[in-house]
Amino acid sequence: MADKTLTCKDCGAEFVFTEGEQQFYAEKGFTNEPQRCPECRKAKKAQRRNNTLITNIKIS
Repeated sequence: MADKTLTCKDCGAEFVFTEGEQQFYAEKGFTNEPQRCPECRKAKKAQRRNNTLITNIKIS
């Protein structure tokens, strides 16, 4: 397995999907390559976390 250069679907930046990351994905049973660069993945994760917090707040 060799490093792959992929393009982020959110920002359009190229990022490297390393051999180690590919091995990790395979071990976890993931069949799809990442579609977002690490920065956009982090932002998306934070956005989901914030949405979860907002939806869990009860309005009296």
